[in-house]
Amino acid sequence: MQVTLRGWIEFRGRRLTLPELGEILARHPEHIGRFGGEFLLSWDRCIARDLYGIVPGDIEPGSVVCDGKMICGIRPDAPETGLEEGILTAVRLRSDEGICAFSGGVDSSLVAFLSGRPCLAVGLAGSHDLAHARRAADLMDLPCNLIELTERDVAEALDAVLPVIPDPDPTDVAIAVTQYLITRSARELGHERVLSGQGADELFGGYARYLSSPDLERDLSRDVAGLRRQALRDQIVAGLNGTLLSLPYLDVRVVRAARAIPAAEKVQNGVRKKPLREVAARHIPPEIAWYEKKAMQYGTGIGKVLRKMARTNGYKRSLQGYLDQKRPDR
Repeated sequence: MQVTLRGWIEFRGRRLTLPELGEILARHPEHIGRFGGEFLLSWDRCIARDLYGIVPGDIEPGSVVCDGKMICGIRPDAPETGLEEGILTAVRLRSDEGICAFSGGVDSSLVAFLSGRPCLAVGLAGSHDLAHARRAADLMDLPCNLIELTERDVAEALDAVLPVIPDPDPTDVAIAVTQYLITRSARELGHERVLSGQGADELFGGYARYLSSPDLERDLSRDVAGLRRQALRDQIVAGLNGTLLSLPYLDVRVVRAARAIPAAEKVQNGVRKKPLREVAARHIPPEIAWYEKKAMQYGTGIGKVLRKMARTNGYKRSLQGYLDQKRPDR
């Protein structure tokens, strides 16, 4: 039996080696539907993909398909935990290799500190994220590679991501460009796995717009439902650089624990992501755990450069118009 695995698989809270995986496939195939992790697995004429579709593939997320027919779904065999235990376990399972995408915000700082992996921060000269990442890394005594980007880097990344991302609106493009430059830098540093804090904003209420939401529960549910689309976008971009994103906050334990917390407890008295910050404050310096930072496309300065590029090319009021005319299928 030839077994091909992209990503990694856990079973009952333990990472599986390839020989162990092969033995389960041969002797106990009924266990496949209980696999956790981030994976695209193929053997014989079968293929399986992780529950949330974190690793790209040609089958639906959370499914096992043999000879073109779905034979079962993926429901990881992971016990219910509290939020803190879920995060600790999720990061531990992903900490054997790789580099952490780092901005100094609570999401990436907690992952970086718990994993003990080296960090990587990108941004234009003088950007918020480079300055804050340097300060946060110093406070936590973490090794951090600070990559200063140029406008040319942003232009190259834009040309790379526009043909491949599914929804090239300004927000998606700005995030994709940022992810491209992070993963390109990671690959240049010799890393294929990039640990990322993506998903925390949707799960815990991190966006500024949640502060004025008339129906926070509805908005959070909608945004959590969109996480698969975001993972697809980000992994497509990461794949351009031969890398794969690893997302601890989209571990089944963390998602389950986060969704059990009422929306009103996630955004309280002007504080976003309060449950996550409370967990983080027990592990990292409080000034980092409670710090409110900008989204990556703004903190890095990349969004500003994209708007400047649009204006330079005659699109003074419409970044979308500039992106549309640059797409190869237009």
